[in-house]
Amino acid sequence: MIITVTCPETNPQTRPETNPEPPAPTVEPPRDPIRITARKTRDESTGRVVSRRTLPPGVTDWSLRRGPFRRLFHGVYVHRDTELTELVRAAGSLLLCPRDSAASHHTAARIWGGIVPEDGFVHISTTGVRPKVQGIRAHRVKAGGQQCSRLGGVRVTTPVQTFLDLGSALGLVDLVVLGDSLVKAGEVTPEQLVEAATTFAGTGRRTVRRAAGLVRREVDSPMESRTRMLIVLAGLPEPTVNHKIRWPGGSVRFRFDLSYPDHQLIVEYDGRQHAESEKQWGGDIGRREWMDSKGWRIVIIRAKDIYNTPGQALQRISSAMRDKGMVVSQLSGEWRLHFPGLPGDVTELA
Repeated sequence: MIITVTCPETNPQTRPETNPEPPAPTVEPPRDPIRITARKTRDESTGRVVSRRTLPPGVTDWSLRRGPFRRLFHGVYVHRDTELTELVRAAGSLLLCPRDSAASHHTAARIWGGIVPEDGFVHISTTGVRPKVQGIRAHRVKAGGQQCSRLGGVRVTTPVQTFLDLGSALGLVDLVVLGDSLVKAGEVTPEQLVEAATTFAGTGRRTVRRAAGLVRREVDSPMESRTRMLIVLAGLPEPTVNHKIRWPGGSVRFRFDLSYPDHQLIVEYDGRQHAESEKQWGGDIGRREWMDSKGWRIVIIRAKDIYNTPGQALQRISSAMRDKGMVVSQLSGEWRLHFPGLPGDVTELA
């Protein structure tokens, strides 16, 4: 009998690999905004000038077109799982701007927690060449420069600088709304805004100085700011912001948005949450019963009163003031410049 023995070292199917090829490393696609640059080169085989992209590790042409990326601006992409915050949009825009650039104006305001009108642009300021990119609005830094800081690695104008810069872009009421919201976010104090506005010599300085003097603490919403400004610009006494009624032990029982405590009069903006929240509704009922028992009067203001019929709203407020024994002099007409209302609203106030 013949026995054949096959040595494992000579069998190609069983021969062990002495130096196996290591697996190709997996490169995780970047999560921060990336800029894809293109450079023109000459194709040696054809002699034609072609444009070639320079792609970072983990990025391919396919991933840009159909993979895990979305386009922020021309040439700037971000991973689809990245939340598109104002800070991310600002970081992406600054990749297209000179090194001295900073997120500013409306964009900086929202980054710091401020409330400003939406205009659809990312705003930057620079002393260099201003980029002409769709979706980016570039501003030139004025003489004297800008105060900037870094937030999450992104260069942003400071909250105070942002307030000053927007003096040339926002009206008085919107600027007060911005100031109130920045104070609520804990980024500035009314005193800091007044101090900066006093020495500010840029465009819109009169609006900036007046708005800074009207910014208040503890304002809960932009509509409360607008309600307060409607009252003030009509020449009526300015209400107290966020007056508190306390329990005997000192804890807060009730808060009144805008009020005249000495005359037991409340002016309150009522948003939809008061009607849609069961808890809020129940709390309002208890508070209303307490006010009735103590002789307080309340005037409810809604969004339509501010935007559609501000004249009628002022009539209701001034009438309540007189009923509570307050002296109401001839009203100023300045409110009409900032609260035009709709046709049919009251134009002449008694």
